[in-house]
Amino acid sequence: MNRTPRRYRISLHLSGGQSEVVHFTSLEQFQDWYQGLVNASAEGAFVNVPLSDLDGEFLVVRPDAVIGMRVEPQYALIDDA
Repeated sequence: MNRTPRRYRISLHLSGGQSEVVHFTSLEQFQDWYQGLVNASAEGAFVNVPLSDLDGEFLVVRPDAVIGMRVEPQYALIDDA
């Protein structure tokens, strides 16, 4: 039986040594956001990173500041982790 992830945990690693963890409810939602990150063409442009399920809560980063990502499927509730 195949398990379906409840959400995806994304660990963003930023150029200053900071890390931030965000969650997406589906892989497609993450891929749509990631395309916006990759396609941010203006020099010095900012990209919104949704921090939680609350509307309007964002981390704002420059695309070139993101130096790495880790994508992990989460099968349990976020509170169980």
